[in-house]
Amino acid sequence: MAKGTRKLNELVSKLDIVVEVRDSRAPASTSSPLIKALAKIKPVIHVLSHKDLADPEKLSLWLNSLKHTYAADLRKREGLAAIRKAIMKFKPQHREVRLAVVGIPNVGKSLLLNSLIGKSSASVGNIPGITKSVSWYRNEGMLIVDSPGILDPHAEEGAHLILSWLGCAKADVVGGWENAAVMLLKYLDAKGFGCFVPVEHIDGEAPVLTLERIGRKYGCLIQGGKVNTELAGYKFIEAFSTGRLGAVCLELPEDIPAINFRDEAVEIV
Repeated sequence: MAKGTRKLNELVSKLDIVVEVRDSRAPASTSSPLIKALAKIKPVIHVLSHKDLADPEKLSLWLNSLKHTYAADLRKREGLAAIRKAIMKFKPQHREVRLAVVGIPNVGKSLLLNSLIGKSSASVGNIPGITKSVSWYRNEGMLIVDSPGILDPHAEEGAHLILSWLGCAKADVVGGWENAAVMLLKYLDAKGFGCFVPVEHIDGEAPVLTLERIGRKYGCLIQGGKVNTELAGYKFIEAFSTGRLGAVCLELPEDIPAINFRDEAVEIV
């Protein structure tokens, strides 16, 4: 994290705008640990990726609560035109608009970056006055810099759990796939999201037993007919994170105190 932060700080003064990518299913938990500091220096717009995997009604609550935020299905390039238009508002008359795309791992940062760069774009080097230790790309009036995906190692356990459920963090951080899956089952039960559990619900059943039944459904058996619960946890979370179990939002604006993506931010007009 320290290396990535230093690299971004070196070039931020050269930028016109920062584009942050978050996951539509957990817009607060998937925020970049750098964004609050960056928003004090440069204008920021936010892209909520994986729109197709999020509950549409709950996603609309986020979009109504937040400013300068765009939802997108980057694999299908849905929402990309609106994002481009928002970026180009910051283009100076005398040169391309300079921007960085930031975000934690696996939220869709690379998809957005590649979409903005385009297939025909090539890496740009030796630009006077611009940091040389990062990769810049030029395309359609934009000069775009890639940035490393950075997680906050000091985030609370609950945030790391949500990130592991979405595929943004390794399960090792929360005790392995079995533990992550058990905690996800507890969460789904508490929220009344039984439709996301791929086996029939049994009232009062302990989550670890539910995971065993999921493991049998997915064929995660070892010698003696026992269930490999670590593998079962991995397969369950993989199905959940890729949307095979349905579209979901894990948090709502009302759950997060003082929601504001632009906390002490540069004003965008």
